[in-house]
Amino acid sequence: MTAMDLSIYNCFLPHDDHEASLAFYRDTLGFELRNDVEYGGLHWLTIGPVGQPGTSIVLHPPAADPGVTDDERRVISEMMAKGTYASINLATPDLDGTFEKLQAGDADIVQEPTDQPWGVRDCALRDPAGNMIRIFEVN
Repeated sequence: MTAMDLSIYNCFLPHDDHEASLAFYRDTLGFELRNDVEYGGLHWLTIGPVGQPGTSIVLHPPAADPGVTDDERRVISEMMAKGTYASINLATPDLDGTFEKLQAGDADIVQEPTDQPWGVRDCALRDPAGNMIRIFEVN
């Protein structure tokens, strides 16, 4: 079997306040807004790192899915509030410099830069919806 030519195009993270999420990803992380689709008062935001047009994050209202029951909506809301529903890993060549900027931007820091026993160096924070963001140092 030959290798497939695949790349990551987009991933989905939930949000419960599109304005707070946009401000965080745009103003704190420096991502650009690529699309803002509104339907019935709900917003689907497509954002991504500047200079990487082929990779995006779609911030979506998780309760808008018609296949989700009321009980599931309640569980999703509870998990988002605890920060256990969704996560994403990002990378930077300068973890300390990135972390300093995050601290200056009042990010919800979970873990300062740490050398992990499995060989990576990373930090962690949460976005306004409670999503866990880990940032790894890569060279």
